[in-house]
Amino acid sequence: MSIEKINPGDSTSLTVTRGAGSVEAVDMHGVYTAYCYDATGKVKWADEFPNAVTTVGKNLLLDTHFKTSNVTSATTTWYMGLIAANGYSAISTGDTMSSHAGWKESGENNASAPGYSQTTRRQITMAAASSGSKATSNAVVFSIGIAGTVKGAFIVNQSTKAGSTGTLYSAGLFTVGDKVVTSGDTLNITYTASA
Repeated sequence: MSIEKINPGDSTSLTVTRGAGSVEAVDMHGVYTAYCYDATGKVKWADEFPNAVTTVGKNLLLDTHFKTSNVTSATTTWYMGLIAANGYSAISTGDTMSSHAGWKESGENNASAPGYSQTTRRQITMAAASSGSKATSNAVVFSIGIAGTVKGAFIVNQSTKAGSTGTLYSAGLFTVGDKVVTSGDTLNITYTASA
């Protein structure tokens, strides 16, 4: 008769692996690309910077595209504005157009230069979505009339400069610091949204 002995230092382990389910996540994000040209058309600086998609922006997308009735209520016109460096402290995903205490819109008041000569925020024209992305079909143009320092850009579905209504979709800051613009400069910005 044989006796099997187990030494106290021995161990046995058993692993059972079952088929794991797959999870697909959708994370809304985007990238702004900016070029600043001087009055002669020479590039002064360029930057590409990510954004924070706000909670109210995500909610608008979800409410629009997963609505059980009247799906034609989608926002068809979006606008871009500039974020002034003066008075900046933070961007938050909780920001709205009526409450964004950490930043000011460029031209919001005399203290938030620079200013651009167009009378409204600049309208965005988007191309058709492809491969999970949707981009502006051409640059959004800001003609700088008042010199100052710009910190970034934002997107909203309301055209009034310094207005506090509409849904703030996203806001982003230049990646390499604040940018100085002078009167006569042209700031061209494009945007690509991805999921």
